[in-house]
Amino acid sequence: MFNNNVLQKFVDICEYHKYRNAFCISKTYYTYNELGECISRIRKELQSQTFIVKNVGLIENDDLETYASIFALWLEGLAYVPLSPEAPIDRNKDIINQAGITTILDSSINDTFLEYNLIKSSELEKTTLDLEVKEVSENDLAYLLFTSGTTGRPKGVPISRYNLNSFVDAYDDLDVEITYEDKCLQMFNLTFDLSIISYLIPLLHGACVYTIPKTEIKYSYVFELLDESGISITMMVPSMLQYLRPYFEEMNFPNMKYSLFCGEALDLELINEWSSCVPNAIIINTYGPTEHTIICSSYNYIGDKSLTCNGVLSIGESLGDSELIIVDDNDNLVVNGEKGELCLTGGQLNPGYWNNEEKNKEAFFNLEIDGKIKRMYRTGDLCFMNEDGFIMYLGRIDFQTKIQGFRVELSEIEFHAKAFLSSINAVAIAIENKIGNNEIGLVIENEKIDITELLDYLKSKLPSYMIPTRFSFLPVFPNNINGKIDRKILINNFI
Repeated sequence: MFNNNVLQKFVDICEYHKYRNAFCISKTYYTYNELGECISRIRKELQSQTFIVKNVGLIENDDLETYASIFALWLEGLAYVPLSPEAPIDRNKDIINQAGITTILDSSINDTFLEYNLIKSSELEKTTLDLEVKEVSENDLAYLLFTSGTTGRPKGVPISRYNLNSFVDAYDDLDVEITYEDKCLQMFNLTFDLSIISYLIPLLHGACVYTIPKTEIKYSYVFELLDESGISITMMVPSMLQYLRPYFEEMNFPNMKYSLFCGEALDLELINEWSSCVPNAIIINTYGPTEHTIICSSYNYIGDKSLTCNGVLSIGESLGDSELIIVDDNDNLVVNGEKGELCLTGGQLNPGYWNNEEKNKEAFFNLEIDGKIKRMYRTGDLCFMNEDGFIMYLGRIDFQTKIQGFRVELSEIEFHAKAFLSSINAVAIAIENKIGNNEIGLVIENEKIDITELLDYLKSKLPSYMIPTRFSFLPVFPNNINGKIDRKILINNFI
């Protein structure tokens, strides 16, 4: 059977650090012993159930029971499928039906899912401690996340126990030293895979995880935690810095040891400003799609000497056994310096989309590398590899467009626009006009500014076909549930 070293390490930590804090939730601390007791209560209830399908729904609340439910499920050989209580009920039911869920864990007082086998995890009676690791297959699932789909229906991304163990092994390559003294930020919804790096990795090292209450404004609560709690390790999406940016002059967090980023392109100018707020921190840009288990490459920021393209930090080199290659439109490997689509393989590569063969045929393919046939995943990211093997990120392939027959990378327009606008954010959008041709729209995060000088600047930097012809202004850019800029909403500004 599969050697589930991740769970065994967690169990050992719970015993060794039983009286140290595992979580700080809504300013209340919970020890590893309390976490273990909570896991055991939930596990005992799970043991009384019959599971034909191993996927179990988990309502993602910000409380100890929700996190304990994840480990109770893992210890019982089951997988969790996070369901957001803020999501439309029809979307959640679609996910439940796709995943074949019959049992749902919910720690809240709500009774939204009474038609299912509903376990109220906060109402269970105390029981004896039971953290024994159950044998599982490496192919058994750890979790099943549903991400937005191009058809409007969420698509399932299953991650196996083997994938998760491979990720934890790869994380060691980051050389992020975590101890029981560390305080780690967990700012993500459990429906976003960056949550896993934010709670699992700290708990495997006896550290304390600080979460964000759902009733709070996320960026202001993050500021408060950083300011008052001495958070030492963070994982954030770059968009969070845009919210914090107006307050950078007030920020000084000398206790920060590591500041990690993922999920979006990381802008050099922005991170230069942030670095003054965390003078003692090692800043790391990481990269990885959900399909390849959280993160699979990294690059350490080194100030103005950092590797960038169009003002965006490199995503660096591979972690663990992941292989990152770049192919052309015909799936041929390109030479260093040539642009193409980034593709991935290795132990973190998931089994494929859940019950979606059509999507699997689009996203996964076999490629011969060094005489071996390897299963690859198409990321949809446009990249190139420099002479030293560092990968430079250019943007999404679907963020490319053709204007007057010329291929245009929207990230290049954004780079020059933001260079002129200084601390003001801007996003370039491809828009189809009334006669069926593409135009470039620029959305600027501001109430409104005179664009005359901006246009003059762009004309001095870009060819005429790359100059935006339409402009829109928003005081604050909208973010999706994962904290990334929601480009679909921005496009609506031009409709």
